[in-house]
Amino acid sequence: MIEVIPAVLSQNYEDMKNKIALVRGIVPVVQIDLCDGVFVKNKTWPFTTGGADDMNFHRIMNEEEGMPFWEDIEFELDLMVADAVENFDIYTKLGPKRVVFHVEAVGNLNEFKNFLEGMDVYIRDSIQMGIAINVDTEITEQVLSLINHVDFVQCMGIEKIGFQGQDFDERVLEQIKKLKEKYPDLIISVDGGVNLDTAQELVDAGVNRLVAGNAILKSVDIRETISEFENLG
Repeated sequence: MIEVIPAVLSQNYEDMKNKIALVRGIVPVVQIDLCDGVFVKNKTWPFTTGGADDMNFHRIMNEEEGMPFWEDIEFELDLMVADAVENFDIYTKLGPKRVVFHVEAVGNLNEFKNFLEGMDVYIRDSIQMGIAINVDTEITEQVLSLINHVDFVQCMGIEKIGFQGQDFDERVLEQIKKLKEKYPDLIISVDGGVNLDTAQELVDAGVNRLVAGNAILKSVDIRETISEFENLG
């Protein structure tokens, strides 16, 4: 069965909480899109509300509370930020099950590989690490050298990342096929442009996880939509 992950992109904590509530009890994992306005032009919580000055973010950092509905939902953090490596310890305090680093944002890829290799064993055992690749990023040997150090790869299905509702970019299909040819057991997610019109092509290309925002959260029947996605495989 295909794993379906609703993507939540929110300007503030309350909006994030309300969107997570829509899929609570339906899926086990939700992706939280974190956009800093630097790596991508869009900004999301907590960057829109002052970061450390945001009351909810501050309480989470101080372990006085957790992310919304953390008892029922696990979180995948999509770090569309310029400081993912430098402030990784801060992001782990949000309690993620998975973290996605964008290869275009992490700087020198050899240094990033060293960062992954030198990660604390406890963190490495408790959090799954993934890398995201933009649709127009060439999959070089340097990029491929990271795959043995991560748990999954997220291919971006749109050109303008950090925004929902963008048009699907078919170039991602070739990326997925190339990765699956070289690494048949690699878990591949696709994020961006995922809807019931594009999902079957993605699954046929080899995708294991479908990450979707509007197609799920704005659907008339969220539970049925998720079920349709899950059964495509």
